[in-house]
Amino acid sequence: MTHSFSAKQAPSHEYLAWVEREEEMNRLRTQAHVRKSLLVFGPEGVGKSRLLRGFVENHPHAVYIEQIYSPHGFLLSLLAALRPSAKTARIPGNFASLSTLSLKGVVHRVLETQSFLIALDQLDGPSRVVTGLIKDLYHYGRTPIVFASRSPHMEDIGTLQPLCADKSERVEMKNWPPHIALEFAYREAEKTNLLASNLDSTIQMIVEWSNGNPAAILHMLRMAHLPQYRLGDQIKAHVVYLDHRMGRH
Repeated sequence: MTHSFSAKQAPSHEYLAWVEREEEMNRLRTQAHVRKSLLVFGPEGVGKSRLLRGFVENHPHAVYIEQIYSPHGFLLSLLAALRPSAKTARIPGNFASLSTLSLKGVVHRVLETQSFLIALDQLDGPSRVVTGLIKDLYHYGRTPIVFASRSPHMEDIGTLQPLCADKSERVEMKNWPPHIALEFAYREAEKTNLLASNLDSTIQMIVEWSNGNPAAILHMLRMAHLPQYRLGDQIKAHVVYLDHRMGRH
């Protein structure tokens, strides 16, 4: 039986609110307005990075740091992100040659003259030296920090946990409920022209197997296009799932 859904149908407000993370985005805006930090946590693939990048793109005084490898690398990334919006503080043209201490001084001068919010992603257990720098930025001029964590217990943000110790400073991103995930999967299948005689049953299984996780849905739908997961005009859905679980393709 062919599913009647068409991606050309107008999406419902509920669908848009979930997909665009309306509630979580509003929490970010509120925290930025009151100059408070926020922990965004949820399972891998739920959309934390997409949320942070979307917020920063629409906030003139927010900067996004994708990954931190070292104190010096963190400060370099931060200055590069601050430079386009740093109107009143001079950032040296060739700051890459500066020492960590000098870089820290330049960052402080920028934060003295303008109010920013810093979004930090993929921390993955930063060193105490890095967390010390971040804490210093937080306390220096009350620069709010937004963190992304895969766990509500915050193991992967290390000793930064006290910055978001209160429950009001945390927001959980959950996988989509089945009806939202199903609509998303059908829309993506139609957008990418995914065709199969067993498409309906495959999408139903993908949504169930994904537990509503956006990244898992997209990954399995991309796999369903590949010739090794096709048998005639059918998708080998269970092979897709097994290889997805094994981290292949």
